[in-house]
Amino acid sequence: MTHDPYVADDARYASMPYARSGRSGLLLPRISLGLWQNFGGHHPLDNQRAILLAAFDMGITHYDLANNYGPPPGSAEANFGGFLARDLKPYRDELIISTKAGYHMWPGPYGDWGSRKYILGSLDQSLRRMGLDYVDVFYHHRPDPDTPIEESMMALDQAVRSGKALYAGISNYGPAETEEAARILRELGTPLLIHQFRYSMYERTPEDGLLDALDAVGAGSIVFSPLAQGMLTDRYLHGIPDGSRITHSQFLHENQVTETYLERTRALDAIAKERGQTLAQLALQWVLRGGRVTSALVGASSVSQLRANVEALSFPDLTDEEVAAIEPHAVHGTYYV
Repeated sequence: MTHDPYVADDARYASMPYARSGRSGLLLPRISLGLWQNFGGHHPLDNQRAILLAAFDMGITHYDLANNYGPPPGSAEANFGGFLARDLKPYRDELIISTKAGYHMWPGPYGDWGSRKYILGSLDQSLRRMGLDYVDVFYHHRPDPDTPIEESMMALDQAVRSGKALYAGISNYGPAETEEAARILRELGTPLLIHQFRYSMYERTPEDGLLDALDAVGAGSIVFSPLAQGMLTDRYLHGIPDGSRITHSQFLHENQVTETYLERTRALDAIAKERGQTLAQLALQWVLRGGRVTSALVGASSVSQLRANVEALSFPDLTDEEVAAIEPHAVHGTYYV
C-alpha cells in the first residue's frame, strides 16, 4: 500500500464546532470518529485510511479506540498506529486519541475487568500497538462488580501521573457509580474528564440520572451508538438489504425489525424529511440537542457516510416544537426484542 504523502486540508477547522468537556480545558469536536467497527483486521486498509484522513480534514480531531476493538481484538489500535506513523504523526498535537480497558483481552485472571494490574498492563499494550508515548484520554471501559472502584480509579490516576495519559474517563458506569468514581478521582487529584455511554432516541437510559450526575460532577459526555447501530437510519424501512450490518452483527438481529420499530422509525424519517435531512442526521442532532452531550461518536464504512453524518451539524438546531413532535416516537427499547 503506497500513497502520496498526506497533507491536511488548510480549511479543516473552518466549519466543525467544538464543545468543552465538562469543566475541563479540553474542547472536543461535536462529532468524533469511533473505531469500534470497520477498522479491524478484516477491513480494507485503503478504505480505513481514506476515512481517517477525511475525518481530520473535516475537523474531526478525536479518534476513539479500545483495546478490544477489531476484530480481532487489538487490530484497530494496530491499524490506527500504522496510519498515525505514516500520515498523521506531524499532526499529533492536533489530535485527541482515546482508548479503553475493561473487557476481555488475554487469557488468565489478569486480562479482563478492573484490577490495577489489568488496566495498567492493557494501557502499555495499547501504547505499543499504536506506537504512542501517551494517549489523550484513557477510560475504564466498564465497572467491575468484584474490584473496589477505588482500585480501578487509582489505576487511572496512575496512568495520568505517569504521563501515559493526559485525562481519565469512564464508560458504561451508572449514575451512582459515576458520582463515586468522580469523587475518588477528584480526591486523588485527577478529575474525571468524561463519561462515554450509549444514547439514542431508542436508548434513553442516560436520562434516568446519568446526565444529571455528569452535570453535578462537572464531567463531559460522549455518546456511542447515537444511530442505534444503523437502526436509526432508513436502511431497514423497505426490507433488510443483503450484507447489511443486521445480517451479520452479534449485536443486532433481523427479528428486531418489528412492526412497532417500523412504525416509529417511519414517523421519525418523515420528520427528518420535513427538515430536508436524513433520519441519521436527525438522530445525531437529537442526541446533541440542548448542549448536555459534548460529542457524538459515529462509525463509518465509507467517506461519503462520514461526510453525511458531519453534515448533520449544518442544519438548524431542533426547535422545541420539533423535539416535542419527535418525543412520541423516540421510545426507549424500540429495537430491543
